[in-house]
Amino acid sequence: MSSATSWLRERFSTPRQFAPVTTGDGHLWRSREGIRPAAVLIPVVARDDAPTVLFTQRTAHLQDHAGQISFPGGRVEPGDRSPRDTALREAAEEIGLSPERVDVLGHLSDYTTVTGYRVTPVVGLVNPPLGLRMDEDEVAEVFEVPLAFLLDPANHQRNCVIHEGRERYYYAVPYGHRYIWGATAGMLMNLYAYLTGPA
Repeated sequence: MSSATSWLRERFSTPRQFAPVTTGDGHLWRSREGIRPAAVLIPVVARDDAPTVLFTQRTAHLQDHAGQISFPGGRVEPGDRSPRDTALREAAEEIGLSPERVDVLGHLSDYTTVTGYRVTPVVGLVNPPLGLRMDEDEVAEVFEVPLAFLLDPANHQRNCVIHEGRERYYYAVPYGHRYIWGATAGMLMNLYAYLTGPA
């Protein structure tokens, strides 16, 4: 086990005071009754040299977040007993990641998206080999970004856009030619705050 992996386990194994950087702004456009529960898996891959975080690029024809970079996940289904169940089931369906390869470390604060989902991010340590099989209807590509890059505040952006007459602030973490933004970047900001904040 690498020192970075041990550090990650330690951060989740002890209770922490955690103030999320952002909880999303979907509640500004939706009634409470119109917000549906969902969960995503933030897969931290335990590579030998240094851990990485796995992302998916969604296909261009999907109704929600088409073409965007995201974590594997989706809405809660009737058979799901917890956000953990939802995140692991969706990861298995979308990218073929076996739940047996995921060591769930914990979860972060919920994030409400403008598309009407209250998303619980579940953080899991994934042990290679991954043996992925993408659902080509939902996922165009899978790629990894070093965890150290995502935790470096020099790589974090906070931007503003006018949406339906209101200012919306969103986070972004550009990585090479890829642009990680919106809900996915917001959850990364909360992961950053959780991992780097005081115990």
